[in-house]
Amino acid sequence: MTAVSATTARANLYRLIDQVNRESEPLTITGQRGNAVLIGEDDWRAIQETLFLESVPGLSESIRQARAEGVGAGSTELDW
Repeated sequence: MTAVSATTARANLYRLIDQVNRESEPLTITGQRGNAVLIGEDDWRAIQETLFLESVPGLSESIRQARAEGVGAGSTELDW
């Protein structure tokens, strides 16, 4: 992860916003009172969605099991 000082980030904010959105790579902003991370909005939303899905009991294990079984194990019939 690339890092820039808060002073540099302030001077180049619009360019850095474009960069993190274009490259989908977070940027660490370092400061005397602590650091922060700049990420694009789409990446932030993806992180939030992943955290939500990980919080659903049994979902991760169900996905792992389905992946291990493969596509051929699935049914073509829907029972709705």
